[in-house]
Amino acid sequence: MSTPQTPLTGDGPRTEPLPRYPFSTKGDRLAPELTDLRGRCPVARVRTNSGGEAWLVTGYELTRHVLRDRSFARSVLGEADSPTQDAPILAPELLDAMNHLQRAGLRDEVLRALGRDQPDLPADWVAEATREGLDAMVRQGAPGDLQHHFAEWVAAKCMLRLLGLPFEDRSWLAHRADVDLTMATYSDEELARNWEEIRGHMHAHMAARRPGEPRGLADRLADLNARHQGLTDRQLSNIVAVLFVSGYEDFASFLGVAAFNLLRRPDVMRALRERPETTPRCVEELLRCGVVLGNAIPRYVTRDTELGPATLKEGDLVLLSLDAVNHDPAAFSDPETFDPARSPNPHLRFGYGRHHCPGAHLVRRQSDTAFRVLLDRLPGLRAAVPADEVPWHPDRMAIMPAEIRVVW
Repeated sequence: MSTPQTPLTGDGPRTEPLPRYPFSTKGDRLAPELTDLRGRCPVARVRTNSGGEAWLVTGYELTRHVLRDRSFARSVLGEADSPTQDAPILAPELLDAMNHLQRAGLRDEVLRALGRDQPDLPADWVAEATREGLDAMVRQGAPGDLQHHFAEWVAAKCMLRLLGLPFEDRSWLAHRADVDLTMATYSDEELARNWEEIRGHMHAHMAARRPGEPRGLADRLADLNARHQGLTDRQLSNIVAVLFVSGYEDFASFLGVAAFNLLRRPDVMRALRERPETTPRCVEELLRCGVVLGNAIPRYVTRDTELGPATLKEGDLVLLSLDAVNHDPAAFSDPETFDPARSPNPHLRFGYGRHHCPGAHLVRRQSDTAFRVLLDRLPGLRAAVPADEVPWHPDRMAIMPAEIRVVW
Protein backbone atom coordinates (compact mmCIF):
# COMPACT_ATOMS: atom_id res chain seq x y z
CA MET A 1 0.00 0.00 0.00
CA SER A 2 1.28 3.44 -0.84
CA THR A 3 1.13 6.24 1.68
CA PRO A 4 -0.51 9.52 0.60
CA GLN A 5 1.99 12.26 -0.18
CA THR A 6 0.34 14.59 2.33
CA PRO A 7 -1.15 12.50 5.18
CA LEU A 8 -3.79 14.34 7.16
CA THR A 9 -2.62 15.82 10.46
CA GLY A 10 -5.65 17.95 11.25
CA ASP A 11 -9.29 18.47 10.38
CA GLY A 12 -8.83 19.98 6.93
CA PRO A 13 -10.24 18.53 3.71
CA ARG A 14 -8.81 15.27 2.42
CA THR A 15 -7.63 15.00 -1.15
CA GLU A 16 -6.84 11.25 -0.98
CA PRO A 17 -8.25 8.28 0.94
CA LEU A 18 -6.61 7.47 4.26
CA PRO A 19 -3.99 4.71 4.16
CA ARG A 20 -5.15 1.38 5.54
CA TYR A 21 -3.20 0.26 8.59
CA PRO A 22 -1.50 -2.19 9.13
CA PHE A 23 0.65 -1.88 6.03
CA SER A 24 2.17 -5.37 6.31
CA THR A 25 2.11 -8.42 8.58
CA LYS A 26 5.45 -9.82 7.41
CA GLY A 27 8.39 -9.71 9.79
CA ASP A 28 11.25 -9.71 7.30
CA ARG A 29 11.56 -5.92 7.28
CA LEU A 30 9.91 -2.78 8.60
CA ALA A 31 7.14 -1.70 6.22
CA PRO A 32 8.54 1.20 4.13
CA GLU A 33 5.32 3.15 4.72
CA LEU A 34 6.22 3.33 8.44
CA THR A 35 9.67 4.72 7.70
CA ASP A 36 8.15 7.23 5.29
CA LEU A 37 5.53 8.41 7.78
CA ARG A 38 8.03 8.70 10.63
CA GLY A 39 10.17 11.02 8.51
CA ARG A 40 7.35 13.17 7.10
CA CYS A 41 4.35 12.86 9.40
CA PRO A 42 4.97 11.02 12.69
CA VAL A 43 1.33 11.55 13.77
CA ALA A 44 -0.86 10.62 10.80
CA ARG A 45 -4.48 9.66 10.22
CA VAL A 46 -5.07 6.08 9.07
CA ARG A 47 -8.01 3.76 8.57
CA THR A 48 -8.10 0.60 10.69
CA ASN A 49 -9.24 -2.94 9.92
CA SER A 50 -12.52 -2.21 11.69
CA GLY A 51 -13.21 0.58 9.19
CA GLY A 52 -12.74 3.45 11.62
CA GLU A 53 -10.08 6.15 11.82
CA ALA A 54 -7.13 6.49 14.15
CA TRP A 55 -3.94 8.46 14.69
CA LEU A 56 -0.81 6.42 13.91
CA VAL A 57 2.30 7.47 15.89
CA THR A 58 5.71 6.44 14.54
CA GLY A 59 8.13 8.76 16.40
CA TYR A 60 10.10 7.70 19.47
CA GLU A 61 9.68 10.80 21.66
CA LEU A 62 6.02 11.21 20.71
CA THR A 63 5.39 7.59 21.73
CA ARG A 64 7.09 8.07 25.09
CA HIS A 65 4.90 11.14 25.60
CA VAL A 66 1.73 9.15 24.93
CA LEU A 67 2.82 6.37 27.28
CA ARG A 68 3.52 8.72 30.19
CA ASP A 69 0.75 11.34 29.69
CA ARG A 70 -2.58 10.65 31.38
CA SER A 71 -4.33 12.35 28.47
CA PHE A 72 -4.00 8.91 26.88
CA ALA A 73 -5.44 5.79 28.47
CA ARG A 74 -6.07 2.17 27.63
CA SER A 75 -8.77 1.18 30.12
CA VAL A 76 -11.53 3.21 28.46
CA LEU A 77 -11.01 1.21 25.28
CA GLY A 78 -13.14 -1.43 26.98
CA GLU A 79 -16.26 0.73 26.67
CA ALA A 80 -18.84 -0.56 24.22
CA ASP A 81 -18.80 2.47 21.92
CA SER A 82 -15.01 2.93 21.83
CA PRO A 83 -13.24 2.76 18.44
CA THR A 84 -11.28 -0.41 17.74
CA GLN A 85 -8.44 -1.56 15.54
CA ASP A 86 -9.89 -4.90 14.60
CA ALA A 87 -12.49 -7.09 16.30
CA PRO A 88 -15.01 -5.68 18.81
CA ILE A 89 -14.07 -5.73 22.48
CA LEU A 90 -15.95 -8.56 24.18
CA ALA A 91 -15.40 -7.47 27.81
CA PRO A 92 -13.59 -4.57 29.54
CA GLU A 93 -11.19 -6.85 31.39
CA LEU A 94 -9.79 -8.16 28.11
CA LEU A 95 -8.01 -4.85 27.48
CA ASP A 96 -7.58 -3.79 31.09
CA ALA A 97 -6.58 -7.01 32.82
CA MET A 98 -3.91 -5.60 35.15
CA ASN A 99 -6.16 -2.86 36.52
CA HIS A 100 -8.93 -5.37 37.13
CA LEU A 101 -6.46 -7.64 38.92
CA GLN A 102 -5.20 -4.74 41.01
CA ARG A 103 -8.69 -3.73 42.14
CA ALA A 104 -9.36 -7.36 43.07
CA GLY A 105 -6.12 -7.67 45.05
CA LEU A 106 -4.63 -10.21 42.61
CA ARG A 107 -2.09 -8.12 40.71
CA ASP A 108 0.84 -8.81 43.03
CA GLU A 109 0.45 -12.56 42.51
CA VAL A 110 0.71 -12.11 38.74
CA LEU A 111 3.72 -9.82 39.08
CA ARG A 112 5.48 -12.36 41.32
CA ALA A 113 4.92 -15.08 38.73
CA LEU A 114 6.17 -12.89 35.87
CA GLY A 115 8.92 -11.02 37.74
CA ARG A 116 12.67 -11.48 37.78
CA ASP A 117 12.67 -14.77 39.73
CA GLN A 118 9.80 -16.59 37.92
CA PRO A 119 9.53 -19.48 40.42
CA ASP A 120 7.32 -21.50 38.05
CA LEU A 121 9.96 -21.39 35.29
CA PRO A 122 13.42 -22.33 36.61
CA ALA A 123 16.18 -21.99 34.01
CA ASP A 124 17.08 -25.70 34.04
CA TRP A 125 13.45 -26.62 33.31
CA VAL A 126 13.24 -24.12 30.42
CA ALA A 127 16.53 -25.43 29.03
CA GLU A 128 15.28 -29.02 29.13
CA ALA A 129 11.96 -28.03 27.55
CA THR A 130 13.86 -26.29 24.74
CA ARG A 131 16.03 -29.37 24.17
CA GLU A 132 12.92 -31.58 24.02
CA GLY A 133 11.52 -29.53 21.14
CA LEU A 134 14.79 -29.49 19.25
CA ASP A 135 15.33 -33.22 19.82
CA ALA A 136 11.87 -33.90 18.38
CA MET A 137 12.83 -31.85 15.31
CA VAL A 138 16.11 -33.72 14.89
CA ARG A 139 14.33 -37.09 15.14
CA GLN A 140 12.02 -36.08 12.30
CA GLY A 141 15.02 -35.28 10.13
CA ALA A 142 16.22 -32.28 8.15
CA PRO A 143 14.97 -29.89 7.07
CA GLY A 144 13.23 -29.05 10.32
CA ASP A 145 10.85 -26.26 11.26
CA LEU A 146 12.29 -23.96 13.90
CA GLN A 147 9.05 -21.99 14.21
CA HIS A 148 7.16 -25.10 15.31
CA HIS A 149 9.83 -26.97 17.29
CA PHE A 150 11.50 -23.95 18.88
CA ALA A 151 9.44 -20.74 18.92
CA GLU A 152 5.94 -22.14 19.39
CA TRP A 153 7.16 -25.10 21.44
CA VAL A 154 9.07 -23.01 23.99
CA ALA A 155 6.34 -20.36 24.24
CA ALA A 156 3.62 -22.95 24.80
CA LYS A 157 5.67 -24.94 27.30
CA CYS A 158 6.43 -21.85 29.35
CA MET A 159 2.91 -20.42 29.38
CA LEU A 160 1.23 -23.75 30.13
CA ARG A 161 3.60 -24.48 33.03
CA LEU A 162 3.24 -20.92 34.33
CA LEU A 163 -0.55 -21.18 34.45
CA GLY A 164 -0.57 -24.83 35.57
CA LEU A 165 -2.26 -26.22 32.46
CA PRO A 166 -1.31 -29.65 31.04
CA PHE A 167 0.94 -29.75 27.99
CA GLU A 168 -1.69 -31.91 26.29
CA ASP A 169 -3.76 -28.71 25.95
CA ARG A 170 -1.08 -27.15 23.72
CA SER A 171 -2.48 -27.79 20.23
CA TRP A 172 -6.08 -27.05 21.20
CA LEU A 173 -5.24 -23.77 22.92
CA ALA A 174 -2.59 -22.65 20.41
CA HIS A 175 -5.02 -23.01 17.51
CA ARG A 176 -7.64 -20.91 19.26
CA ALA A 177 -5.07 -18.32 20.28
CA ASP A 178 -4.03 -18.08 16.62
CA VAL A 179 -7.65 -17.52 15.59
CA ASP A 180 -8.13 -14.85 18.24
CA LEU A 181 -5.17 -12.82 16.99
CA THR A 182 -5.95 -13.12 13.27
CA MET A 183 -7.22 -9.86 11.79
CA ALA A 184 -9.77 -9.25 9.04
CA THR A 185 -10.41 -12.95 8.42
CA TYR A 186 -13.08 -14.15 10.83
CA SER A 187 -16.51 -12.69 11.49
CA ASP A 188 -17.31 -11.09 14.83
CA GLU A 189 -19.54 -14.07 15.62
CA GLU A 190 -16.76 -16.57 14.88
CA LEU A 191 -14.31 -14.64 17.06
CA ALA A 192 -16.82 -14.46 19.91
CA ARG A 193 -17.44 -18.24 19.75
CA ASN A 194 -13.72 -18.92 19.62
CA TRP A 195 -13.06 -16.73 22.65
CA GLU A 196 -15.89 -18.34 24.61
CA GLU A 197 -14.25 -21.73 24.03
CA ILE A 198 -10.94 -20.46 25.42
CA ARG A 199 -12.61 -18.76 28.37
CA GLY A 200 -14.71 -21.83 29.12
CA HIS A 201 -11.62 -24.02 29.07
CA MET A 202 -9.91 -21.81 31.64
CA HIS A 203 -13.04 -21.73 33.80
CA ALA A 204 -13.30 -25.54 33.77
CA HIS A 205 -9.62 -25.89 34.64
CA MET A 206 -9.90 -23.61 37.69
CA ALA A 207 -13.22 -25.16 38.76
CA ALA A 208 -11.52 -28.58 38.90
CA ARG A 209 -8.71 -27.40 41.21
CA ARG A 210 -8.12 -28.62 44.72
CA PRO A 211 -8.18 -25.51 46.94
CA GLY A 212 -4.82 -25.03 48.63
CA GLU A 213 -3.05 -27.31 46.14
CA PRO A 214 -2.43 -24.98 43.19
CA ARG A 215 -1.08 -26.44 39.95
CA GLY A 216 0.07 -23.02 38.78
CA LEU A 217 -0.79 -19.33 38.57
CA ALA A 218 -4.38 -19.90 37.41
CA ASP A 219 -5.22 -21.94 40.51
CA ARG A 220 -3.44 -19.49 42.81
CA LEU A 221 -5.50 -16.63 41.39
CA ALA A 222 -8.69 -18.66 41.79
CA ASP A 223 -7.85 -19.50 45.41
CA LEU A 224 -7.09 -15.85 46.23
CA ASN A 225 -10.22 -14.63 44.46
CA ALA A 226 -12.40 -17.14 46.32
CA ARG A 227 -11.55 -15.36 49.58
CA HIS A 228 -12.61 -11.89 48.53
CA GLN A 229 -14.65 -12.31 45.32
CA GLY A 230 -13.03 -9.26 43.76
CA LEU A 231 -13.77 -10.70 40.33
CA THR A 232 -16.64 -12.77 39.03
CA ASP A 233 -15.81 -16.24 37.76
CA ARG A 234 -16.35 -15.00 34.23
CA GLN A 235 -14.00 -12.04 34.69
CA LEU A 236 -11.29 -14.23 36.17
CA SER A 237 -11.52 -16.85 33.44
CA ASN A 238 -11.40 -14.06 30.84
CA ILE A 239 -8.22 -12.68 32.42
CA VAL A 240 -6.53 -16.09 32.67
CA ALA A 241 -7.39 -16.63 29.01
CA VAL A 242 -5.81 -13.25 28.18
CA LEU A 243 -2.67 -14.21 30.08
CA PHE A 244 -2.30 -17.35 27.98
CA VAL A 245 -3.23 -15.91 24.59
CA SER A 246 -1.14 -12.75 24.87
CA GLY A 247 1.76 -14.51 26.58
CA TYR A 248 1.89 -17.39 24.13
CA GLU A 249 1.35 -15.39 20.96
CA ASP A 250 3.74 -12.55 21.82
CA PHE A 251 6.50 -14.92 22.99
CA ALA A 252 6.14 -17.28 20.01
CA SER A 253 6.15 -14.27 17.69
CA PHE A 254 9.33 -12.84 19.19
CA LEU A 255 11.19 -16.15 19.27
CA GLY A 256 10.27 -16.87 15.66
CA VAL A 257 11.18 -13.44 14.31
CA ALA A 258 14.37 -13.41 16.41
CA ALA A 259 15.39 -16.85 15.11
CA PHE A 260 14.72 -15.64 11.55
CA ASN A 261 16.94 -12.61 12.15
CA LEU A 262 19.74 -14.67 13.70
CA LEU A 263 19.77 -17.14 10.81
CA ARG A 264 20.48 -14.21 8.48
CA ARG A 265 23.60 -13.45 10.55
CA PRO A 266 25.83 -16.54 10.93
CA ASP A 267 28.61 -14.35 12.31
CA VAL A 268 26.37 -13.30 15.22
CA MET A 269 25.44 -16.91 15.95
CA ARG A 270 29.12 -17.88 15.89
CA ALA A 271 29.98 -15.06 18.32
CA LEU A 272 27.18 -16.11 20.69
CA ARG A 273 28.45 -19.69 20.74
CA GLU A 274 31.93 -18.46 21.58
CA ARG A 275 30.68 -16.04 24.26
CA PRO A 276 27.24 -17.16 25.48
CA GLU A 277 27.40 -14.62 28.31
CA THR A 278 26.72 -11.92 25.68
CA THR A 279 23.32 -13.44 24.81
CA PRO A 280 21.25 -11.08 27.03
CA ARG A 281 22.52 -7.98 25.22
CA CYS A 282 21.94 -9.64 21.85
CA VAL A 283 18.37 -10.44 22.95
CA GLU A 284 17.87 -6.72 23.61
CA GLU A 285 18.90 -5.91 20.04
CA LEU A 286 16.62 -8.65 18.72
CA LEU A 287 13.81 -7.05 20.72
CA ARG A 288 14.61 -3.64 19.27
CA CYS A 289 14.95 -4.58 15.62
CA GLY A 290 12.31 -7.30 15.42
CA VAL A 291 9.19 -6.52 13.38
CA VAL A 292 6.58 -8.30 15.48
CA LEU A 293 3.50 -6.06 15.66
CA GLY A 294 0.89 -6.76 13.04
CA ASN A 295 -1.28 -4.07 14.59
CA ALA A 296 -0.23 -1.43 17.14
CA ILE A 297 -0.47 -0.51 20.82
CA PRO A 298 -3.82 1.28 21.31
CA ARG A 299 -4.50 4.31 23.48
CA TYR A 300 -7.59 6.46 23.81
CA VAL A 301 -7.58 10.27 24.08
CA THR A 302 -9.28 11.26 27.34
CA ARG A 303 -9.34 15.02 26.67
CA ASP A 304 -8.60 17.35 23.77
CA THR A 305 -4.84 17.67 23.42
CA GLU A 306 -1.93 18.34 21.06
CA LEU A 307 0.47 15.65 19.90
CA GLY A 308 3.29 16.89 17.73
CA PRO A 309 1.71 18.64 14.73
CA ALA A 310 -1.75 17.13 15.33
CA THR A 311 -4.76 18.28 17.32
CA LEU A 312 -6.46 15.29 18.91
CA LYS A 313 -10.02 15.20 20.21
CA GLU A 314 -11.44 13.37 23.21
CA GLY A 315 -12.50 9.94 22.04
CA ASP A 316 -9.86 9.59 19.30
CA LEU A 317 -8.00 6.30 18.95
CA VAL A 318 -4.18 6.50 18.95
CA LEU A 319 -2.06 3.64 17.61
CA LEU A 320 1.60 3.35 18.62
CA SER A 321 3.81 1.50 16.14
CA LEU A 322 6.58 0.27 18.40
CA ASP A 323 8.29 -1.42 15.45
CA ALA A 324 8.67 1.96 13.73
CA VAL A 325 9.59 3.70 16.97
CA ASN A 326 12.42 1.25 17.64
CA HIS A 327 13.95 2.14 14.26
CA ASP A 328 13.81 5.92 14.85
CA PRO A 329 17.23 7.46 14.03
CA ALA A 330 16.46 10.23 16.51
CA ALA A 331 16.76 7.65 19.29
CA PHE A 332 19.11 5.01 17.87
CA SER A 333 22.39 5.48 16.05
CA ASP A 334 22.34 3.70 12.69
CA PRO A 335 19.05 1.94 13.53
CA GLU A 336 19.01 -0.26 10.41
CA THR A 337 22.26 -1.94 11.49
CA PHE A 338 21.94 -4.97 13.75
CA ASP A 339 24.37 -4.36 16.61
CA PRO A 340 24.34 -7.16 19.22
CA ALA A 341 26.51 -5.03 21.50
CA ARG A 342 24.36 -1.88 21.23
CA SER A 343 24.52 0.14 24.43
CA PRO A 344 22.52 1.92 25.55
CA ASN A 345 19.52 0.31 23.92
CA PRO A 346 16.42 2.15 25.19
CA HIS A 347 13.93 0.36 22.94
CA LEU A 348 10.23 0.56 23.75
CA ARG A 349 9.33 -3.06 22.96
CA PHE A 350 7.78 -3.46 26.40
CA GLY A 351 6.36 0.03 26.65
CA TYR A 352 7.54 2.81 28.92
CA GLY A 353 7.01 4.08 32.45
CA ARG A 354 3.72 3.08 34.05
CA HIS A 355 2.73 1.34 30.80
CA HIS A 356 5.42 -1.34 31.01
CA CYS A 357 4.56 -4.88 29.95
CA PRO A 358 4.48 -7.21 32.98
CA GLY A 359 5.78 -10.05 30.78
CA ALA A 360 9.06 -8.30 29.96
CA HIS A 361 11.14 -10.29 32.46
CA LEU A 362 9.70 -13.58 31.22
CA VAL A 363 10.55 -12.86 27.58
CA ARG A 364 14.05 -11.63 28.40
CA ARG A 365 15.01 -14.41 30.78
CA GLN A 366 13.50 -17.33 28.91
CA SER A 367 14.74 -16.10 25.52
CA ASP A 368 18.28 -15.96 26.93
CA THR A 369 17.98 -19.59 28.04
CA ALA A 370 16.27 -20.80 24.88
CA PHE A 371 18.78 -19.24 22.46
CA ARG A 372 21.75 -20.55 24.43
CA VAL A 373 20.31 -24.07 24.19
CA LEU A 374 19.46 -23.67 20.49
CA LEU A 375 22.97 -22.61 19.51
CA ASP A 376 24.63 -25.23 21.71
CA ARG A 377 22.37 -28.12 20.65
CA LEU A 378 22.66 -27.40 16.90
CA PRO A 379 26.19 -26.08 16.21
CA GLY A 380 25.73 -26.38 12.44
CA LEU A 381 22.37 -24.64 12.34
CA ARG A 382 21.65 -22.73 9.14
CA ALA A 383 18.68 -21.68 7.04
CA ALA A 384 17.40 -24.19 4.51
CA VAL A 385 15.83 -21.54 2.25
CA PRO A 386 16.70 -17.91 1.41
CA ALA A 387 15.23 -15.30 3.75
CA ASP A 388 12.88 -13.97 1.06
CA GLU A 389 11.31 -17.43 0.70
CA VAL A 390 10.31 -17.76 4.37
CA PRO A 391 6.47 -17.67 4.48
CA TRP A 392 4.59 -15.49 6.95
CA HIS A 393 1.13 -15.90 8.46
CA PRO A 394 -1.15 -13.25 6.93
CA ASP A 395 -3.19 -10.77 8.98
CA ARG A 396 -1.68 -11.59 12.35
CA MET A 397 -1.66 -9.18 15.28
CA ALA A 398 1.50 -10.91 16.54
CA ILE A 399 3.63 -11.40 13.42
CA MET A 400 4.91 -14.96 12.94
CA PRO A 401 6.69 -16.98 10.30
CA ALA A 402 4.49 -19.80 9.04
CA GLU A 403 7.63 -21.94 9.15
CA ILE A 404 11.40 -21.53 9.42
CA ARG A 405 13.08 -24.34 7.51
CA VAL A 406 16.56 -25.18 8.82
CA VAL A 407 19.28 -27.80 8.49
CA TRP A 408 22.05 -28.64 10.93
